[in-house]
Amino acid sequence: MINKKFFSSGLLDWNQKSNSREMPWKGEKDPYRIWISEIVLQQTRVQQGLAYYERFIAAFPNVKSLAQAPEQSVFKLWEGLGYYSRCRNLIASAKYIHENLNDKFPSEYDDILSLKGIGTYTASAIASFAFNKPYAVLDGNVFRVLSRFFGIETPINTPIGKKYYGELAQSLLDKENPAIYNQAIMDFGAVICKPAAPLCGECPLQKKCYAFLNDKVSMLPVNEKVIRQKERFFNYLIVEYREKFYVRERTAKDIWQNLFEFILIETPSLLDERAFLKSDAFREIFETSQFVVFNVSENYSQKLTHQRIFGRFLHIKITRPLKNSGNYQLVSNAELTTLPFPKFITSYLAEKK
Repeated sequence: MINKKFFSSGLLDWNQKSNSREMPWKGEKDPYRIWISEIVLQQTRVQQGLAYYERFIAAFPNVKSLAQAPEQSVFKLWEGLGYYSRCRNLIASAKYIHENLNDKFPSEYDDILSLKGIGTYTASAIASFAFNKPYAVLDGNVFRVLSRFFGIETPINTPIGKKYYGELAQSLLDKENPAIYNQAIMDFGAVICKPAAPLCGECPLQKKCYAFLNDKVSMLPVNEKVIRQKERFFNYLIVEYREKFYVRERTAKDIWQNLFEFILIETPSLLDERAFLKSDAFREIFETSQFVVFNVSENYSQKLTHQRIFGRFLHIKITRPLKNSGNYQLVSNAELTTLPFPKFITSYLAEKK
């Protein structure tokens, strides 16, 4: 109990006297803007998310504008940020608030939590920052600060660990000023108690910090071993016919749902060019079409949360339309620029400009 009081009072004192961390949404009271900032920052560094947040707010300044926007334009604005389920959930929740709540963002924690794509952390952030409700936030910064100061070795990515940390965070919360406290502990983890090279020499909690006193700063917090990532191999065919290209929207419940792509052949491994051009999957598409392969890219890769994508791009020109084009449609080069593509594709296209 003594350490809890020392921790909370020391944290708030540091926040008042030394916390100079600035962010555009800090101190924000509009629940819509807080919601957008929190969703953008999920699995995203602040430096990268800032520009997306500003563009998003400029394009969709309130729930109504987001709910009524064409979904393709929302995905296009999100393009490159990744984790596109976040964007789908934003759209779904905005439409729900617009159609069922008269554009008024819910103010009660349970109602906020019930919105699609909002978990306990985001619900706590919105409830405390916008409505001053007493709910403690628990993000990576908070996990790290609590683990190191109190010497907690329970893995943070387990149900038991999340429950324990959640109860501890709630017990430490300043119930009178939850917004100030929540912002303080997150800032402290970002500025002082950093993942690498923490500023222990400047830490006002140092004299009672378990990790510092026991030389375990680099060992905490603890994560359970992560399961090996699945590997997938994508061959993208950029097929051109009369200055138009074949593309489709990914509609299956898989990575990059609702984004567009060129003709895709997924293979168990990356075949060499000659073997791939002789494969049944390739020949099925170009069965009756005359074609010329005029460029094959080097191999690229992208690491996602639970899988790693390896792939390449083959540029092909054809003299007659594809007979077996499936659900791929021809679009002009101008139209391509309006469609949302996954980063794997946009990065390659940008490189080739």
